[in-house]
Amino acid sequence: MCGRFTLLADEVDILAAFDLEHAIPNYQPSYNIAPGQNVLAIIHDGKEKRAGYLQWGLVPSWAKDEKIGYKMINARSETAHVKPSFKSLVAKKRCLIIADSFYEWQTTGNVKQPKRIQLKDRQLFAFAGLWDKWERGNEKRFTCTMLMKDANAFMKDIHHRMPIILPKDMEDEWIKPQVFDPNEAKQWLDQIEVDPMKAYDVSTYVNKASHNDEQCIDPITL
Repeated sequence: MCGRFTLLADEVDILAAFDLEHAIPNYQPSYNIAPGQNVLAIIHDGKEKRAGYLQWGLVPSWAKDEKIGYKMINARSETAHVKPSFKSLVAKKRCLIIADSFYEWQTTGNVKQPKRIQLKDRQLFAFAGLWDKWERGNEKRFTCTMLMKDANAFMKDIHHRMPIILPKDMEDEWIKPQVFDPNEAKQWLDQIEVDPMKAYDVSTYVNKASHNDEQCIDPITL
Protein backbone atom coordinates (compact mmCIF):
# COMPACT_ATOMS: atom_id res chain seq x y z
CA MET A 1 0.00 0.00 0.00
CA CYS A 2 0.99 3.63 -0.25
CA GLY A 3 0.26 5.47 2.97
CA ARG A 4 2.42 8.60 2.92
CA PHE A 5 3.80 11.01 0.35
CA THR A 6 5.17 14.51 -0.06
CA LEU A 7 4.42 17.61 -2.09
CA LEU A 8 7.01 20.32 -1.56
CA ALA A 9 7.02 22.13 -4.90
CA ASP A 10 6.20 25.80 -5.27
CA GLU A 11 2.72 26.55 -6.54
CA VAL A 12 4.06 28.19 -9.69
CA ASP A 13 5.95 25.01 -10.58
CA ILE A 14 2.82 22.89 -10.14
CA LEU A 15 0.81 25.23 -12.36
CA ALA A 16 3.47 25.00 -15.07
CA ALA A 17 4.02 21.24 -14.79
CA PHE A 18 0.33 20.42 -15.19
CA ASP A 19 -0.64 23.29 -17.51
CA LEU A 20 -3.11 24.83 -15.07
CA GLU A 21 -4.55 28.27 -15.70
CA HIS A 22 -5.86 29.13 -12.24
CA ALA A 23 -4.19 29.47 -8.85
CA ILE A 24 -4.55 26.63 -6.36
CA PRO A 25 -6.85 27.65 -3.49
CA ASN A 26 -5.11 27.46 -0.11
CA TYR A 27 -2.08 25.59 -1.42
CA GLN A 28 0.19 24.26 1.34
CA PRO A 29 3.31 22.12 0.77
CA SER A 30 3.68 19.08 3.02
CA TYR A 31 6.52 16.78 4.03
CA ASN A 32 4.20 14.05 5.30
CA ILE A 33 0.78 13.68 3.68
CA ALA A 34 -1.21 10.94 5.42
CA PRO A 35 -4.61 9.23 5.02
CA GLY A 36 -7.50 11.36 6.17
CA GLN A 37 -5.72 14.55 5.16
CA ASN A 38 -6.47 16.68 2.12
CA VAL A 39 -4.43 15.94 -0.99
CA LEU A 40 -3.93 18.13 -4.04
CA ALA A 41 -5.73 16.63 -7.01
CA ILE A 42 -6.58 17.61 -10.57
CA ILE A 43 -9.81 16.76 -12.39
CA HIS A 44 -11.27 17.86 -15.71
CA ASP A 45 -14.71 19.44 -15.37
CA GLY A 46 -15.55 19.14 -19.06
CA LYS A 47 -14.23 22.59 -19.90
CA GLU A 48 -10.82 22.77 -18.24
CA LYS A 49 -8.50 21.15 -15.74
CA ARG A 50 -9.00 22.25 -12.15
CA ALA A 51 -6.79 21.75 -9.12
CA GLY A 52 -8.16 21.52 -5.62
CA TYR A 53 -8.22 19.39 -2.52
CA LEU A 54 -9.79 15.99 -1.93
CA GLN A 55 -9.76 14.06 1.32
CA TRP A 56 -7.56 10.97 1.07
CA GLY A 57 -9.67 7.90 1.80
CA LEU A 58 -12.57 7.19 -0.54
CA VAL A 59 -16.10 7.50 0.79
CA PRO A 60 -18.34 6.15 -2.01
CA SER A 61 -21.52 8.08 -2.70
CA TRP A 62 -23.60 5.13 -1.45
CA ALA A 63 -21.73 4.63 1.83
CA LYS A 64 -23.78 4.76 5.03
CA ASP A 65 -20.79 5.72 7.18
CA GLU A 66 -18.04 8.08 6.10
CA LYS A 67 -15.57 6.21 8.33
CA ILE A 68 -15.21 3.68 5.52
CA GLY A 69 -12.75 6.13 3.96
CA TYR A 70 -9.97 5.06 6.32
CA LYS A 71 -10.14 1.58 4.78
CA MET A 72 -10.12 2.84 1.20
CA ILE A 73 -6.96 4.89 0.76
CA ASN A 74 -5.76 2.50 -1.96
CA ALA A 75 -7.52 0.51 -4.68
CA ARG A 76 -6.17 -2.51 -6.52
CA SER A 77 -5.86 -1.62 -10.22
CA GLU A 78 -6.20 -5.30 -11.09
CA THR A 79 -9.79 -5.43 -9.80
CA ALA A 80 -11.03 -1.82 -9.60
CA HIS A 81 -12.79 -2.18 -12.96
CA VAL A 82 -15.15 -4.83 -11.53
CA LYS A 83 -15.48 -3.85 -7.86
CA PRO A 84 -18.76 -2.06 -7.00
CA SER A 85 -16.91 0.58 -4.97
CA PHE A 86 -14.71 1.60 -7.91
CA LYS A 87 -16.18 0.47 -11.23
CA SER A 88 -18.25 3.58 -11.93
CA LEU A 89 -15.39 5.82 -10.78
CA VAL A 90 -12.98 4.15 -13.19
CA ALA A 91 -15.50 4.98 -15.89
CA LYS A 92 -16.04 8.66 -15.15
CA LYS A 93 -14.44 9.99 -11.93
CA ARG A 94 -10.69 9.83 -12.44
CA CYS A 95 -8.18 12.26 -10.98
CA LEU A 96 -4.50 13.05 -10.72
CA ILE A 97 -3.06 13.07 -7.20
CA ILE A 98 -0.03 15.36 -7.22
CA ALA A 99 3.22 14.46 -5.46
CA ASP A 100 6.98 14.76 -5.69
CA SER A 101 7.88 11.66 -3.64
CA PHE A 102 6.33 8.93 -1.55
CA TYR A 103 7.41 6.88 1.44
CA GLU A 104 7.49 3.12 1.73
CA TRP A 105 8.66 0.90 4.57
CA GLN A 106 11.10 -1.90 3.77
CA THR A 107 10.76 -4.82 6.16
CA THR A 108 13.89 -6.75 7.14
CA GLY A 109 13.19 -9.20 9.94
CA ASN A 110 11.44 -7.18 12.63
CA VAL A 111 12.74 -3.84 11.36
CA LYS A 112 10.72 -1.53 9.15
CA GLN A 113 12.94 1.05 7.49
CA PRO A 114 11.21 4.05 5.85
CA LYS A 115 12.49 5.12 2.44
CA ARG A 116 11.74 8.19 0.38
CA ILE A 117 11.12 7.31 -3.28
CA GLN A 118 11.36 9.79 -6.15
CA LEU A 119 11.50 9.78 -9.93
CA LYS A 120 14.99 10.25 -11.31
CA ASP A 121 14.14 12.56 -14.18
CA ARG A 122 11.32 14.80 -12.99
CA GLN A 123 10.42 16.39 -9.70
CA LEU A 124 6.63 16.45 -9.92
CA PHE A 125 4.41 13.53 -10.90
CA ALA A 126 0.83 12.29 -10.60
CA PHE A 127 -0.60 9.15 -9.06
CA ALA A 128 -3.60 7.67 -10.87
CA GLY A 129 -6.57 8.32 -8.60
CA LEU A 130 -10.33 7.94 -8.37
CA TRP A 131 -12.69 10.35 -6.61
CA ASP A 132 -16.30 10.55 -5.45
CA LYS A 133 -18.77 12.89 -3.77
CA TRP A 134 -20.60 11.78 -0.62
CA GLU A 135 -23.63 13.66 0.72
CA ARG A 136 -25.78 13.22 3.80
CA GLY A 137 -28.12 16.08 4.63
CA ASN A 138 -26.09 19.26 4.55
CA GLU A 139 -22.76 17.43 4.79
CA LYS A 140 -20.63 16.91 1.68
CA ARG A 141 -17.30 15.17 1.29
CA PHE A 142 -15.11 14.99 -1.80
CA THR A 143 -12.73 12.07 -1.36
CA CYS A 144 -10.25 10.01 -3.33
CA THR A 145 -8.25 6.82 -3.48
CA MET A 146 -4.96 5.90 -5.12
CA LEU A 147 -4.63 3.03 -7.60
CA MET A 148 -2.00 0.40 -6.82
CA LYS A 149 -0.31 -2.40 -8.72
CA ASP A 150 2.37 -5.04 -8.25
CA ALA A 151 5.82 -3.61 -7.61
CA ASN A 152 8.17 -3.18 -10.55
CA ALA A 153 11.77 -4.40 -10.59
CA PHE A 154 12.99 -1.37 -8.65
CA MET A 155 10.29 -1.42 -5.97
CA LYS A 156 9.98 -5.15 -5.33
CA ASP A 157 12.93 -5.21 -2.90
CA ILE A 158 11.25 -2.45 -0.89
CA HIS A 159 7.59 -3.51 -1.01
CA HIS A 160 5.47 -5.89 -3.10
CA ARG A 161 2.99 -3.16 -4.12
CA MET A 162 3.37 0.35 -5.48
CA PRO A 163 1.19 3.28 -6.59
CA ILE A 164 0.57 3.82 -10.29
CA ILE A 165 2.61 6.85 -11.35
CA LEU A 166 1.40 8.13 -14.69
CA PRO A 167 3.90 8.88 -17.46
CA LYS A 168 3.85 12.58 -18.29
CA ASP A 169 2.24 12.04 -21.69
CA MET A 170 -0.60 9.97 -20.16
CA GLU A 171 -1.73 12.35 -17.42
CA ASP A 172 -4.25 14.33 -19.47
CA GLU A 173 -5.62 11.17 -21.06
CA TRP A 174 -6.40 9.71 -17.63
CA ILE A 175 -8.62 12.64 -16.67
CA LYS A 176 -10.07 13.58 -20.06
CA PRO A 177 -13.82 14.23 -19.78
CA GLN A 178 -15.23 11.11 -21.33
CA VAL A 179 -16.64 7.85 -20.07
CA PHE A 180 -14.12 5.01 -20.11
CA ASP A 181 -15.15 1.42 -20.50
CA PRO A 182 -13.84 -0.04 -17.20
CA ASN A 183 -12.29 -3.05 -18.93
CA GLU A 184 -10.49 -0.83 -21.42
CA ALA A 185 -9.35 1.40 -18.57
CA LYS A 186 -7.77 -1.62 -16.88
CA GLN A 187 -5.94 -2.53 -20.09
CA TRP A 188 -4.78 1.07 -20.38
CA LEU A 189 -3.43 1.02 -16.82
CA ASP A 190 -1.76 -2.36 -17.35
CA GLN A 191 0.43 -0.96 -20.12
CA ILE A 192 1.96 1.75 -17.93
CA GLU A 193 5.67 1.56 -17.21
CA VAL A 194 6.92 3.82 -14.45
CA ASP A 195 9.77 6.23 -15.13
CA PRO A 196 13.16 5.37 -13.53
CA MET A 197 13.10 5.77 -9.75
CA LYS A 198 15.49 6.37 -6.89
CA ALA A 199 15.24 5.93 -3.13
CA TYR A 200 17.08 6.70 0.08
CA ASP A 201 16.64 5.89 3.76
CA VAL A 202 14.96 8.39 6.09
CA SER A 203 14.40 8.43 9.82
CA THR A 204 11.46 6.75 11.56
CA TYR A 205 10.56 10.33 12.51
CA VAL A 206 8.33 10.21 9.43
CA ASN A 207 6.29 7.38 10.95
CA LYS A 208 4.26 9.84 12.98
CA ALA A 209 1.75 11.63 10.75
CA SER A 210 1.85 14.78 12.87
CA HIS A 211 5.53 15.25 12.01
CA ASN A 212 5.63 17.57 9.03
CA ASP A 213 8.96 19.29 8.56
CA GLU A 214 12.29 18.89 6.78
CA GLN A 215 13.44 16.18 9.16
CA CYS A 216 11.00 13.82 7.42
CA ILE A 217 13.11 13.84 4.26
CA ASP A 218 16.60 14.15 5.72
CA PRO A 219 18.77 11.23 4.50
CA ILE A 220 20.22 8.92 7.13
CA THR A 221 23.08 6.44 6.99
CA LEU A 222 22.39 2.99 8.39
